[in-house]
Amino acid sequence: MRIIETSLPGVLVFEPQVFGDDRGWFFESFRQDMFEQHAGSHRFVQDNESFSRHGVVRGLHYQKPPYTQGKLVRASRGEVLDVAVDIRKGSPTFGQHTAQLLSENNRRMMWLPPGFAHGFAVLSDSAVFSYKCTGYYAPTHDAGIRWNDPAIGIDWRLSEQEISLSDKDLRQPLLHEIEPLELTS
Repeated sequence: MRIIETSLPGVLVFEPQVFGDDRGWFFESFRQDMFEQHAGSHRFVQDNESFSRHGVVRGLHYQKPPYTQGKLVRASRGEVLDVAVDIRKGSPTFGQHTAQLLSENNRRMMWLPPGFAHGFAVLSDSAVFSYKCTGYYAPTHDAGIRWNDPAIGIDWRLSEQEISLSDKDLRQPLLHEIEPLELTS
């Protein structure tokens, strides 16, 4: 497995080695020992999966302490632009983001440790997106940042006419309106 560092310390891309022939292909989608070697020790407690059509933007989402989540994400079908935004209090990269293409073809996964807001845009006709989470979903601590905040400046690689958002995501606050996450561990 190849490990790719991003512009945000701690946010990593895992690219598996694929073995294939005329019968098909095989790859290890997750190895705890390899993950821990590069991302540290984390316990995954919940797996989520979503289906979305072209142009759907989901995010930017996170959970407030004490229910923060780390996420290991991948597109098992289709192609998405996956985005992490640093919202850690006192971080030298606070408010900066990284955007990575995750697809069924490149089979890459992105690790977002606690302290990062997360979102993705579906660039293909549709996509199935999977998350391994280190914390349970806690609706009382659910939070977000507006997808098009100019202070963050994400290029979602879609025209504004193509983008489809939930009512919740349309109403999220701007980055300067949130309280940065203070992580204790």
